[in-house]
Amino acid sequence: MLSRALLLGSVMALGLAATAFAQVERREVGQLVFEGAPPLPDAVAEAIAPYYEVRSAVFEDWLADGSMLIATRFGQTEQIHHVARPLAARTQLTFFDEPITVATAQPGAARFAYRRDEGGSEYYQGFLRDLQGHEVRLTKPGTRNSDFVFSKDGARVAWSQVTPGDPNYDIMIAPAADPEGRRVVLEGEGAMSPLEISADGRRMLLTRYNSIADVELFVLDIASGELTRLGPQDRKVHYAGAAFGPGGNTVVTLSDDGSEVTRPVVFDLATGAMRELESGAKWGAEGFDLTPDGKTIAYVVNEEGYSKVVLRDVATGRELAGPHLPKGVLTALKFSPDGARLGLSLSTYNASGDVWSYELASRTLTRWTDSELGGLDPSTLVEPSLFRYETFDGRSIPAFVYKPQGASGKLPVVIQIHGGPEGQELPSFSARRQAWVNELGAAVIIPNVRGSSGYGKTYLSLDNAEKREDSVKDIGALLDWVEQQPDLDSSRVAVVGQSYGGYMALAVAAHYNPRLVGVIDLYGISDFATFLENTEGYRRDLRRAEYGDERDPAMRAVFEKIAPINMSERMRKPMMIYQGANDPRVPQSESEQMVAKLREQGTEVWYVLARDEGHGVHKKANQEQVRATEVQFLKKVLGLGAE
Repeated sequence: MLSRALLLGSVMALGLAATAFAQVERREVGQLVFEGAPPLPDAVAEAIAPYYEVRSAVFEDWLADGSMLIATRFGQTEQIHHVARPLAARTQLTFFDEPITVATAQPGAARFAYRRDEGGSEYYQGFLRDLQGHEVRLTKPGTRNSDFVFSKDGARVAWSQVTPGDPNYDIMIAPAADPEGRRVVLEGEGAMSPLEISADGRRMLLTRYNSIADVELFVLDIASGELTRLGPQDRKVHYAGAAFGPGGNTVVTLSDDGSEVTRPVVFDLATGAMRELESGAKWGAEGFDLTPDGKTIAYVVNEEGYSKVVLRDVATGRELAGPHLPKGVLTALKFSPDGARLGLSLSTYNASGDVWSYELASRTLTRWTDSELGGLDPSTLVEPSLFRYETFDGRSIPAFVYKPQGASGKLPVVIQIHGGPEGQELPSFSARRQAWVNELGAAVIIPNVRGSSGYGKTYLSLDNAEKREDSVKDIGALLDWVEQQPDLDSSRVAVVGQSYGGYMALAVAAHYNPRLVGVIDLYGISDFATFLENTEGYRRDLRRAEYGDERDPAMRAVFEKIAPINMSERMRKPMMIYQGANDPRVPQSESEQMVAKLREQGTEVWYVLARDEGHGVHKKANQEQVRATEVQFLKKVLGLGAE
């Protein structure tokens, strides 16, 4: 059991009034601690449970024999499964309390690399595991590891490693047959990670992520350690992924250099010349893969949130026949070891997510999984509509709206704001949004305010540093739009946000409190200065590049001005706050200092702490409780007869 002293420890350490919690009802359900939230009615819990029985399948990789690794859930968390052939049984391969959602197959072997943390801490350890469950640890305890990449022959594996408090990632390499033989191949600077090892095993493609607008690309000579940067060095460029072309003389990548959006390009390693494969691209490419012979590229284009798969001949740039997919959002794609098929997974508004293969020669699309909707009737699931609204400076802001089927009268409204801030709300399956529509009878709006990805690099940069609150004004303009709609009730609007979206929800609560009935903040930033001081060391410099540097007096003054906690006196409407105790990104102190301040001034707060979660709510039992509590809170503030 969690002692009261432990629950209040971070609040007291911050010098806040611990007495703010003293008269608030506290209870525990499993690993969740509820403060100020009433017990959950059985009717609400029963209504919400089916939405979290829904399963999905995400393609992870091809094994050497042409079978697949996928991520799906049959228990409390997602785990890695094996599917031998289309629509065959999903055979579970990993069995852990923590979710396992990333797996990379070892070429030529029935084995894969995966990463695992504890309690959502994100200090991942890497393991090599076969289909019978035999595994060996790949990485050094006490380090954080990710981005596992095998050599083409499967003999070696590379990855990135960082230690607590260190912003610099090292590049590691080890024999797959002898993980204890791991060594540092490059003492990295910044957030570096491996992308691919050349066919001859002598070179490695690396990336360094400085910010969403500044991603560098390098070629590493593995033997000498010599590092060669690709592309222009006099300006910031965003690169996404990279692979060696045929013969290893070129590099294929996605780049936004000279363009508003990322599109596939080819670098000649001898001359440094860059050649576009899709000139004049209107929408950005987000991920790609090459056939093993390097002759064909498949990439995903994001068109207003919907995914399109494009295939091209790398030598000529000529577009090839590609798969015709249902209208939705792609979650993965990769060519099979023989290059004959493309594996992919897709989520739509009424299908939680399934895995497919596309055969290039016959142009045949084959379904590999058929995921269950947990008893939900797909005909009751609502397709969102895309719309745009004008904001304070005349810009057009894209958003999706979900509305209940057959509804009449003015609808209450729930606005959900994404995190990132470089994220993007997408029209993929969402148990949460469908539950809000069907169980609350609410219209649900998901805007992509300035700073969102998917709309070009100019739009992406519009909320940087001192322009942070311009994105908050975009929500103010959305509230104006709601007022103008004959079927929406502007007197019943609630706002929900998580992570950076949690900051947005808090900021909206401060600036537009009279126009709201309630706010849900999930692991949101309440003060940028304290957030940057307390977030994990390996992330701090990356976040400073986006938000600004709290060590700069001028920027700190901006943070003082825009910090939601410094505007708490304006927040008088009820609020629900959720936090994972092990969150390395937005630490627990960000939520607890907000809770304490609000309670001290008399604002009603429902506070939920998950002792076994990090950044998010990933375990099924926690999801059901937290999401049902959100619905109960929304019922109350929207005036829907909370039970």
